[in-house]
Amino acid sequence: MQKEKLWTRDFVSISLVNFVMMLSMYLLIVTMASYAIDTYDASSSMAGLASSIFIIGVLSARLYAGKEIARIGSKKMLIGGILFFVLITALYLIPSNIYVLLIVRFLHGIGIGFAATATGTIVAQVVPKSRKGEGISYFSLSVILSTAIGPLIGLPMINEFGYESMFIFSLVVGISCLPIALTVKEPVVDYQAQGGKSQGFSLANYLEPNALPASIVMFVIALAYSGTLSFIASFAKEAGLIEAGSMYFFVYAMAVLFSRPFTGKLMDAKGANSVVYPALLAFAAGMYVLSQANSTVVFLLGAALIGLGYGNFQSVAQTIAIKMTPPHRMGLATSTFFIMMDIGIGVGPFLLGYMIPDYGYRGLYLAMVPLIIIGVIIYYALHGKKEKSLTPNA
Repeated sequence: MQKEKLWTRDFVSISLVNFVMMLSMYLLIVTMASYAIDTYDASSSMAGLASSIFIIGVLSARLYAGKEIARIGSKKMLIGGILFFVLITALYLIPSNIYVLLIVRFLHGIGIGFAATATGTIVAQVVPKSRKGEGISYFSLSVILSTAIGPLIGLPMINEFGYESMFIFSLVVGISCLPIALTVKEPVVDYQAQGGKSQGFSLANYLEPNALPASIVMFVIALAYSGTLSFIASFAKEAGLIEAGSMYFFVYAMAVLFSRPFTGKLMDAKGANSVVYPALLAFAAGMYVLSQANSTVVFLLGAALIGLGYGNFQSVAQTIAIKMTPPHRMGLATSTFFIMMDIGIGVGPFLLGYMIPDYGYRGLYLAMVPLIIIGVIIYYALHGKKEKSLTPNA
């Protein structure tokens, strides 16, 4: 039997748009705190807010976008989101103050939130049903690669040319999204299957119930991962492994890049459990190795295990959320999944930061091992035990 085609023009285009958007996003996330301190003499707390308030903007947009994407249309939302975040990116080039910067960061997050909800929805609709796991694995590589490439080019760019070059680069790559996005054909979906619009407030208008089990597990696992995303550079410096710290996200991304093609196909052939359990165990092992790292080799081994674990779990969990959801509510499923993931990554550093004075970075990473095991138990209870008996809707 011939496989359904995955690498269509629309799939490649939407993946490329997502990569370029995320590249701009992660480039600014890793450099915004230092920009706020160096340019506006901001305190550490205000500098941290300048970086994290972006996530609040993304979450605000996702709540609205998931609810309204069926009415507005995914392509219109994509184009509108890109235009908005390009306009806001230009504002970084205008000298202001820390409070204006906070507003710009929040608005930038809103633009990305709209556009990213649209890309996630479109790709879920254009990927063939029989290759859902494989397709979303490849698509989510656009995010993984941007998390590695953004910091790799952002920090040297600032050192060589100053902060303004970073904003100009983000503006240029943002503008480059537009012609690619305009070529994407919006999938035809029967949104009338919703059976009419519900009156009054309903949680189901903002969160997709079918996507919640996978999304709740994603929240727990993202919470555990947030400690590496936010504190890895500080840990590397404290441990005297600065060079290893600079290579962390590169090794992480390479582990994901080389494993994704296999894990996506494995999920389609054998089911989600065949990937989820090994991935979460690899993630837990990676956190343990990282907590014990005293050399570059051990430190980067931890990065590779975390990439194999968290990096692959994220794409599988997203696939589960989409597979369990009717086609006309895929936009809501996409936003539900990323809302829970963003909350975990956004709230995590604030909560976990309280552990560092008492337990240090090693103690923090060691404490994430039981949290990941709790995530395994929650996954089994909410989805894993019934995985084989489920018949996905899409």
